[in-house]
Amino acid sequence: MKLFKRLHICCHMSPRWPSFGPARAKRFFEKGVLRFVLLDLLKDKPAHGYELIRALEERSHGFYTPSPGSVYPILQTLQEQGYVTSVENTGRKTYTITAQGLEYLSKHSDIIDGLNNIAAHKGHFNQAEWKDTVEQLQHLRQLFGRKIDRLNPEQKAAIRETIKRASRDIESIIEGKGI
Repeated sequence: MKLFKRLHICCHMSPRWPSFGPARAKRFFEKGVLRFVLLDLLKDKPAHGYELIRALEERSHGFYTPSPGSVYPILQTLQEQGYVTSVENTGRKTYTITAQGLEYLSKHSDIIDGLNNIAAHKGHFNQAEWKDTVEQLQHLRQLFGRKIDRLNPEQKAAIRETIKRASRDIESIIEGKGI
């Protein structure tokens, strides 16, 4: 079962990054999978939407942060289907999985098992190193965003060539070809 869409490293590292050029942000999960991830998180403890967003970011080691616009409609649908309930307290809804939601999740345990198997096969994933990598990419995005209007054409061309070279080098490393 296909669970993840292909993720594009540079422009789509984080859903918060703007798209550059004609590219648009891609889905991280295949359509319909996020609902099972949210239910799986809620089976452990009740949570409000932003807690679920943070938990997903933690589970993905900063690789994926869903937008509230993707999480809250799914929670609303899950509530309408009877899989979760919510209680509003101080302006926030806290969601709890229902017995019906647990049963539904159990019937689709293959999806969660598949996601867990993918995470288990990541080898010796070093969360601190990955976090540092993501922070460096975010720093570059912020720097570029603040300074883009001050750059001359030669600087822009040099940056573009540096990014192309880095992208090719990273692709070679990932494919095991070295640099």
